[in-house]
Amino acid sequence: MIFDFACEQISSFFDRLLGAVGDAAGNVLATIVEAVRTVFEGDPETRRRVSFSVAIIALSAKMAKADGIVSDAEVQAFRKIFDFPPEEARNVARLYNLARQDVAGFETYAGNLANMCRTCDQYCPVLEDIVDALFHIAKADGLVHEKELAFLSRTAEIFGVSEERFEQLAHRHIHLDGDPYGVLGVQPSDDFATIKRRYRALAAENHPDRLHARGVPTEFHAVAHHRMARFNAAYSAIEKARRAA
Repeated sequence: MIFDFACEQISSFFDRLLGAVGDAAGNVLATIVEAVRTVFEGDPETRRRVSFSVAIIALSAKMAKADGIVSDAEVQAFRKIFDFPPEEARNVARLYNLARQDVAGFETYAGNLANMCRTCDQYCPVLEDIVDALFHIAKADGLVHEKELAFLSRTAEIFGVSEERFEQLAHRHIHLDGDPYGVLGVQPSDDFATIKRRYRALAAENHPDRLHARGVPTEFHAVAHHRMARFNAAYSAIEKARRAA
């Protein structure tokens, strides 16, 4: 399920959202954003969770156009991190295709989404989770195309993700055999106690309870599990190297 709701409530989410969108033409993403804003008005927590799910669907569709190719691996990666009920496949496909065919660029939608997720102009960590999930899809075919990377970089910029945080995301997804220090966001000159504190902070930050508290649907925790595996591998590599030194 997408949220911790009953099946009929999930169906109601798709039905209500797509019912509000209707047979939109032209700037479909703007219509979707407005539908999320109005249909779930008065329930900011649900709206944030809905926004996360819609963002993955719509931005995945727009990113698929970035390199002009939608591979089977990318589709499977999308399906893995967005575990919707089988009976909702048609609705998800409709939303995906609406976004893919939209005449509007992704930047306007990303900006509207960022504004909707923020509260009192504060940075919303869910936006970084969205970029992380998009990286997961982009690399599924074994390569993050330069146009996909440009798409991800611009999306992160619109979301307010710092360059440093974006570089850390890129290290986890692109440089799979690269610098473990970059994965953890530390420096080789840092002492091991500092590195250990950083590792523990990342582990706490990505605990399922923390993800749930910031509105990340349970189905997207698969991305966090991959993220944690990268942290573990990087920490182990550094620890082993330090012991051998």
